[in-house]
Amino acid sequence: MKAEQIRKAAPEDLPEILRIYSRARAFMAAQGNGGQWGSSYPEEALLKSDIEKGNLYVLETESGLHGVFAFILGEDPTYGVIEDGQWLSGDPYGTIHRIAGDGSVKGLLGKAVAYAEGVISHLRIDTHENNKVMRRLIPRYGFSRRGIIHLENGSPRIAYEKL
Repeated sequence: MKAEQIRKAAPEDLPEILRIYSRARAFMAAQGNGGQWGSSYPEEALLKSDIEKGNLYVLETESGLHGVFAFILGEDPTYGVIEDGQWLSGDPYGTIHRIAGDGSVKGLLGKAVAYAEGVISHLRIDTHENNKVMRRLIPRYGFSRRGIIHLENGSPRIAYEKL
């Protein structure tokens, strides 16, 4: 294995993936953003589905798994309506969702963005208003704030796009 690689997650990775998300939820809550993922998001069933569909990726080093994110090609239904702004392009895109790290590898978002750009140059991402860390990091990787989208449950998210 290379010193560091991003690869598709496998079913046997699930225990480590759950550990990473648990740590990320605790970090988010400590940063004043306990409401974005609550105490159980993303649920194990969603992660299993992401793995089966080939949409979940892990950042792996010699010492194990240290990051995880969903990367999904194609239309995201929650991005169908945008308020207080507009998308730069209606062309096909990929979306980065549910990115989380265990804190031991720096630059996880940049690594995920670079990986995704190797697949498609048009990217979208969103975050909760209270996620100050992601709101600071996302623009550093070339994304521009485009407006507000709403999840299936109606919860608003700040939407970003990069061409």
